[in-house]
Amino acid sequence: MTTSIKKEALEQWSRQDSADLYGVDNWGCGYFDINAKGELAVTPFGNAKGSVSLLDVVKGIQERGMDMPVLLRISNILESRIKLLHSSFQKAIKEAGYQGVYKGVFPIKVNQQQQVIEDIAKFGLEYHHGFEAGSKAELIAALGTMKDREACLVCNGYKDEEFIDLALYANKLGLKCFLVIEMLSELDVIAERSKVLGIKPRIGVRIKLSSRATGNWTESGGDRSVFGLNTSEIIWVVDKLRDLGLLDCLQLLHYHIGSQIPNIRDIRAGVQEASRVYVGLVEEGAKMGYLDLGGGLAVDYDGSHTNYHHSRNYTIDEYCVDIVETVGETLSAKGISHPTLITESGRATIAYFSVLLFNILEATKFEPAELPAELPEDANDMTKELLNIYNTINTRNLQEFFHDAIYYRDELRILFRNGRITLRERGLVEGLFWHIMVAVNRHVQKMKYVPDEFEGLDRVLADTYYANFSVFQSLPDSWAIKQIFPIMPIHRLLERPTREGILSDITCDCDGKIEQFVDLHDVRHTLPLHDLHDNEEYYLGAFLVGAYQETLGDLHNLLGDTNVVSITIDPVDGHFEFVKEIEGDSVGDVLSYVEYDPKLLRDSFKRKAERAVREHLITPAERREIMEAFENGINGYTYFER
Repeated sequence: MTTSIKKEALEQWSRQDSADLYGVDNWGCGYFDINAKGELAVTPFGNAKGSVSLLDVVKGIQERGMDMPVLLRISNILESRIKLLHSSFQKAIKEAGYQGVYKGVFPIKVNQQQQVIEDIAKFGLEYHHGFEAGSKAELIAALGTMKDREACLVCNGYKDEEFIDLALYANKLGLKCFLVIEMLSELDVIAERSKVLGIKPRIGVRIKLSSRATGNWTESGGDRSVFGLNTSEIIWVVDKLRDLGLLDCLQLLHYHIGSQIPNIRDIRAGVQEASRVYVGLVEEGAKMGYLDLGGGLAVDYDGSHTNYHHSRNYTIDEYCVDIVETVGETLSAKGISHPTLITESGRATIAYFSVLLFNILEATKFEPAELPAELPEDANDMTKELLNIYNTINTRNLQEFFHDAIYYRDELRILFRNGRITLRERGLVEGLFWHIMVAVNRHVQKMKYVPDEFEGLDRVLADTYYANFSVFQSLPDSWAIKQIFPIMPIHRLLERPTREGILSDITCDCDGKIEQFVDLHDVRHTLPLHDLHDNEEYYLGAFLVGAYQETLGDLHNLLGDTNVVSITIDPVDGHFEFVKEIEGDSVGDVLSYVEYDPKLLRDSFKRKAERAVREHLITPAERREIMEAFENGINGYTYFER
């Protein structure tokens, strides 16, 4: 490419064009921007200070000997999210004259990784930010990490005696640990273990609200939700606690109507109903003091700021104001003291701080075979009709041409199966058909209204970019529930992307692909991408992946955990420091997860190699070479290595 052509390309495509195309300003929440070099940068402080190019981070990772893919954690963003949540609540509390305080808890199930939990405990210390544990293992993790006696520890889920004992001991150690009753049978066990250990419990109850939220998790709420007690069961618990002399132990009301709630109206309805239940419990004589509104604070994955289930139609400030005002007004009207507010915001806390970085290995372009200058004299009449369609296609009769092309293509395939046209003509027919489809798609792109029959044509014609990661390990929600994550190149953003592609991972599974991408008005089914250059890596990032993806990832094709790198960025000069590096799973690691013993595998393979030496299939020197390759393989990264 000459210098003049390069200059023209830069003038025709700007970093703002790329920002608009990929929606960075819409979903990035101020944490990401495109710098003057056309590289995506992390901006955890919301301004140019502390801006770090992700391409520079990739180079730093590789210089330290680690390969793609890498899960990058940006500690400053996590700290910022916790600060934002608490400052928004504190602002709403002050403006509304609310008499209680706010204390957040992080649901450990959203991301149980040790470094993540330790960072939340560290960054949350200033705000008394605690944890929610839904299992014995999560409770152990919380107890081993928490240092703040003012923070809350909320225990949900099934609880056996061992779980309950641990929670009771936590209270004896001075922690504010609540055992939330979700099933009536738990109350007797809590009362019994409390008596045996001589420790008074802090008890909460989870109410099944009639309010339900829209979105993917609507079944989390409503009368028939799996966990929680209905109103009559709540009254039974109150009466039982009164009989046991433990009514003063009932201090917390909890509910959860869904994760990723896109509509503020649903949040407000849940808060209003829960506030009424809280009033009722106080009037029944319960001590109370804490209202846990569960999770639900959504992440705007597509940046559309709507009530679409990948988005949300409210800000964090609006969320906090609605909660504080609703609770305050409801309780003040009854002369009841305002409780400590708790939310279990996991997704909104953790999503932004993790980025999956990966390279593209190769791309298969959709380019129909070149057409001959003219058709053979003996070509079938329907083949000639296809050529006529290709030469005369126009917008006015686009649908007619489209259906005619499909008809002729299908009829000619039948003729081929019956031996009435040759393989060469069949190839010519297929090439003609796809040239017509490409022409149709060009016309469709210019339409304001796209007829239904053209739906999905862009997907059919898209290139396939083969990405060095596993959907099932690193982005399982994109496969399981069609969750959309922002995905884009992290460099070459001063160049106009000229290709439209889908992403295929390196698993040998047709489901191991991504073909839904961020769009402000709908869902894009292709991603604008650049042509690959020889001997130059092409890097992409998948963003907002901090919530659930590490926890839910599986070992499909025995592709294990990726390398993980954590950085912290200096707010003054933008210098970034690698604070933690965790090597991803080796082949031996993942084999051990599925019950293989790598040592036994080595021994078995060694015997095979020695037998081959005895049978003169290989020499002893070749055996050594083969065993070294086997050893390198078993110790190597499970992902593609250049």
